[in-house]
Amino acid sequence: MLLLVLSVSCKEQTSTSIASSQPKALIDKNDIDRVEPPNWWTGFKNDSLQLLVHHQNIGSYQPSIEYPGVTIAHVSKAEKSNNYLFIDVIISNSTKAGTFNIIFKNDNNEELVTTYELKAREKSAEDFVGFNSSDAIYLITPDRFANANPNNDTFDNLNEKHIDRTNDYARHGGDLQGITEHVNYIKDLGFTAVWPCPVLTNDMHHASYHGYAITDYYQVDPRFGTTEDYRKLADELRKNNMKLIMDQVANHCGLEHWWMKDLPFSDWVNYQAHYEANKATWSNEIVKRSSHRRTVNQDNYASKIDKQEMSDGWFVQAMPDLNQRNPFMAKYLIQNSIWWIETLGLGGIRQDTYPYPDKDFMSDWAGAIMAEYPNFNIVGEEWSSNPLLIGYWQDGHQNADGYDSNLRSTMDFAMQEKIVSGLKNEETWGTGLKEIYTALANDFHYTRPEDILVFPDNHDMSRIFTQLQGDITNTKMALSYLAVLPRTFQMYYGTEILMNDFDKPGDHGLIRTDFPGGWEGDAVNAFTGDNLEETKKDMQSYVSKLMNFRKNSKAIHNGKTMHFAPENNTYVLARFNDDETVVHILNKNEDTFNLNTNRFEELGLTGKTLKNVFTGETVIWKDSIVLKEKGAIVLTTKLK
Repeated sequence: MLLLVLSVSCKEQTSTSIASSQPKALIDKNDIDRVEPPNWWTGFKNDSLQLLVHHQNIGSYQPSIEYPGVTIAHVSKAEKSNNYLFIDVIISNSTKAGTFNIIFKNDNNEELVTTYELKAREKSAEDFVGFNSSDAIYLITPDRFANANPNNDTFDNLNEKHIDRTNDYARHGGDLQGITEHVNYIKDLGFTAVWPCPVLTNDMHHASYHGYAITDYYQVDPRFGTTEDYRKLADELRKNNMKLIMDQVANHCGLEHWWMKDLPFSDWVNYQAHYEANKATWSNEIVKRSSHRRTVNQDNYASKIDKQEMSDGWFVQAMPDLNQRNPFMAKYLIQNSIWWIETLGLGGIRQDTYPYPDKDFMSDWAGAIMAEYPNFNIVGEEWSSNPLLIGYWQDGHQNADGYDSNLRSTMDFAMQEKIVSGLKNEETWGTGLKEIYTALANDFHYTRPEDILVFPDNHDMSRIFTQLQGDITNTKMALSYLAVLPRTFQMYYGTEILMNDFDKPGDHGLIRTDFPGGWEGDAVNAFTGDNLEETKKDMQSYVSKLMNFRKNSKAIHNGKTMHFAPENNTYVLARFNDDETVVHILNKNEDTFNLNTNRFEELGLTGKTLKNVFTGETVIWKDSIVLKEKGAIVLTTKLK
């Protein structure tokens, strides 16, 4: 592809590209349709910036910049479309924040001008602190959480023009302001971070509510609000010592993305020639879809065709697969992530469909971010029940192929699966609580188990209450166990009020149900408790006590872990440090059971007083503990 790029080096354009010692007088203009990133900052470790410029016939123009410390190093034309220029800029360490003009001239001396801004960074790179094992993350589908601003529900210039709350796959009107106005609710539940599903523009014709078919990587979807609204959410979270995690998508875009109408290169997206030859009749039957055989990333025996069909295939027909092997695409995606980190002051990124893009690029992407922000964090989605695959994607893991992802965190689908089966299955030699115990024993494989993200459910799978067949006690057991593990904890909105998908288990539209009380006129308001069923209020209270306890327990955040093989339908796990011991007991016995504590002597609890996190009652650790009913018990030596 590089052989096809028409380039003009800065050496050939010395008179127009090298910055002078003094900037010319600024003319505030914007003749250009699109310049991305729309602004940048001074003071990065990496002094390079690549501007994507899109405008009619801009390939026939030459750019120049005169601003102290800013130099055009290289200009590249696009091989397929004359409507692009890619301008490589160097920003020296001495460059001051400010605005300057980029002037474009063609051979006829016609001139186009756009004004560009370099901002001063609001805080140092080290102050961008990512989520960690002390955090509990509240995951939200924004369209379904709360509609605080009905005025932004619909726009005539967007393809999907209506909202319909009776249709699970239509827009319902939830927005960023709706999340911001309920930060206190999330905080009171005990959560320390919020992860909204993507809120960038999805100008698709239908089912655009979920956010994963992005059509503009630098624009907040107006139906969710504005960039300012996004920033207000981040600021409100910071005021409450909470973090904003951004859901990003590097693997694919939406079919209605603006560049799909004018592709710059012949390899901008994967299987591009096939798409262009068939786009008049494009459908699920025609698209070359991913095989989803994600093990090819690690398989020593994988064929080239299997690797290609997995990584290059489109996720679905409406989501073109981006080609990160194209260096301009790669640079675009890395810069976009950094732009949003700086713009919002993010506390983390969740990267969608992590194993699907080019894996070498994903290492470069994560590496570029972590190099700029050493205390940041990124979690990648690897939907696998195989701990070998989960461990492979965590940075520092000693992989046989030498691959290092630069990814601090990945998702523990394996643990989630075993907790569900372990609670549902009968107790036998190898099933029931033993499944959960064995799953945690797999932590020997992980470089840093505490950096792995664990969860009861998410926006792509049946609600945990549905998975556990409507059993409230089992649901509480799952939540409490997950909350005390050496992990980062994440929960999907509505789990605290037993939201479910019983009518159509696994149906995405139903999983992402409207949160009651988020819309004016809702008969039930879970934010205030008005008309909320007592069983749901009880679960809400349970989650609040659990999460608020977790928020203040250093033993859970970074303490040591010890567990004991299940016996007599019980399973005991402890987290401890010098100041506190937390004991978690899963009990499947329906009747009163006396738990003999002799096996747990090495915890050093004999004679000590422990408090029940949920009831506030205290118990002295003696020869046995009375377990009155089936369920989870969380005890702590910290009495206040």
